[in-house]
Amino acid sequence: MKISTLPLKLATLATVTLSSLIPFNTPVKASTFSETEVEQSQVIAIARPYGEGKYDLLVIEQIPGKQACWAENGASPVLVDPLLLKFDFTGICRRSTDSNGYSIRVDGNDLGLDYLLRLVPRDGELVLVGTPRSGNYSEIVLGSTKGLASGFMKVQLYSGWKFTKRTYQDKILGHFYFSGSQAAIAGGGAMPENPPATATPVATNNASPSFVDISSNIYQPQIEKAVQIGLVSGFDDNTFRPEQAVTREQLISMAVDAIGTVYKVDLEASPQRDVIAFKDVDGSRWSAKKIKWAQSNFLNIGNPNNTLQPTESITRAELVDTMRRMAIHLRNKLNLPEELPQTQEPVAFSDISNNWAEGTITQMSGYCGIASPIGEKGMKFAPDSKATRDYTTSVMVRVLECVQSEAQQANQQSQR
Repeated sequence: MKISTLPLKLATLATVTLSSLIPFNTPVKASTFSETEVEQSQVIAIARPYGEGKYDLLVIEQIPGKQACWAENGASPVLVDPLLLKFDFTGICRRSTDSNGYSIRVDGNDLGLDYLLRLVPRDGELVLVGTPRSGNYSEIVLGSTKGLASGFMKVQLYSGWKFTKRTYQDKILGHFYFSGSQAAIAGGGAMPENPPATATPVATNNASPSFVDISSNIYQPQIEKAVQIGLVSGFDDNTFRPEQAVTREQLISMAVDAIGTVYKVDLEASPQRDVIAFKDVDGSRWSAKKIKWAQSNFLNIGNPNNTLQPTESITRAELVDTMRRMAIHLRNKLNLPEELPQTQEPVAFSDISNNWAEGTITQMSGYCGIASPIGEKGMKFAPDSKATRDYTTSVMVRVLECVQSEAQQANQQSQR
């Protein structure tokens, strides 16, 4: 396949400002994500097979000096043996498996809100494309497998594209960029005889995702904010699926990512306290590192037989209990009093009497309204109902905003 010029102009695309989520003991300043170079030979994009003729994108980074994470052989396509699947890769490899872990960046513009990365079969190979979330942009083509075979295949990036990592205030994050330069893309590689015309994007609200199923959702503002800071993402069909239940490991992953917006989370650090690993969370599981870190720092989810049941849905009561622990953890890190203040009158829920989390639900209702009635109306909390993606996202953002506000107030008082 011949490479084409980048089919869009990006000068008008906005980057994501995170000033509303910087609760440090310094004056808050507007800031954006940046990127940093990585050794290209230490990162690989892989077409990973699942189901019948389906592939998803996997990005793996080799930690220098450690056991090899993958092996390559053959050509057109290059077959990949993902060795990390055969041993505990903790401290050896880093990997990203969905749009929370990687996105497109062009000429300094983070396009994570505007494009989804997909592997598409075309002309006897798999092509890595950026599919626009709305009809206002054109497709971006980044690379291909240069052939098709069964098994794992290397995705080879076209000229002008490279791997970088996201940074925030000089802190290197775990998020990978497929980073491109329009000048480099236009200047290298085989160009088609008739390249497609460059299209200027129609002016849109680039600060908001264009999910087709949240326009009437009461939690839309919190969902959009959570997408901006990388806590959640949508699906390939441009939906958010707000009513879908959240699993235990998904909640933990989101909570750790949320904490990471306040201070750098080091998943490789030695545990803060001794913990016994869950019997049903293998070290190679995508969420294993975050679960281990959460166990050591704030988590209280599990069962008496030391299992997590990671794919089981979380209840609304368990969600609020986890949010309480996350808030206390953040307050400790920011040198705020551990006790959560009551910022408003708690809701007298009609259905939490004698529930194991009754006290917590009431407390978190009075703390910035983090626990709220189901559907944000009436007096029922439904503690044993499954926590949905929209409500989970909302309470996560509420915790961050509440702690951020308290940190700012404390900072202002200390400067007087």
